[in-house]
Amino acid sequence: MERDKNFILGVYDDEDVLLDAITKVRQSGVKIHEVYSPFPVHGIDDVLGYKRSKLPIAAFLFGMLGTSLALLMQFYMMKWDWPMIIGGKDYAGFPVFVPVTFELTVLLAAFGMVGVFFVSSNLKPWGQARIFDLRVTDDKHVMAIDLAVNSGMEEEKLAEVLKSSGASEVNKKSFE
Repeated sequence: MERDKNFILGVYDDEDVLLDAITKVRQSGVKIHEVYSPFPVHGIDDVLGYKRSKLPIAAFLFGMLGTSLALLMQFYMMKWDWPMIIGGKDYAGFPVFVPVTFELTVLLAAFGMVGVFFVSSNLKPWGQARIFDLRVTDDKHVMAIDLAVNSGMEEEKLAEVLKSSGASEVNKKSFE
């Protein structure tokens, strides 16, 4: 049995039941692979034990890069490349730099966040999506448990844990 190939799925009808079920399943010693939901469920990150995202740090760093590049570019253009001589003096006024600096800061922060998100989520154009249950896009919540990670428990025991936690149905899913 290969890792990330065989799963036991618990299908839930209600998000409140799902949140309680996650707590019960984790307390029984089962490691949850992922929980899929058709809409955001408030508090699910805390219940699953996820750490806070580092995406805001990446956004700040890319924003600072955008600010630095915008200021350097404009200062270079106004002082050396094509100097504006106004009243017999070189002119590099900071107030005129603000709009371009703001725009480049936002642009690089947005592109940087999207790039970091794609890399950290392992999303790639040539990848193949794993769809555990088509109903997760409509009205069902699905908790996927990897059988290889939870190899100490047999499938019947995992199915019983999911059923006792409130799952409306329990299925097995295999990927090639």
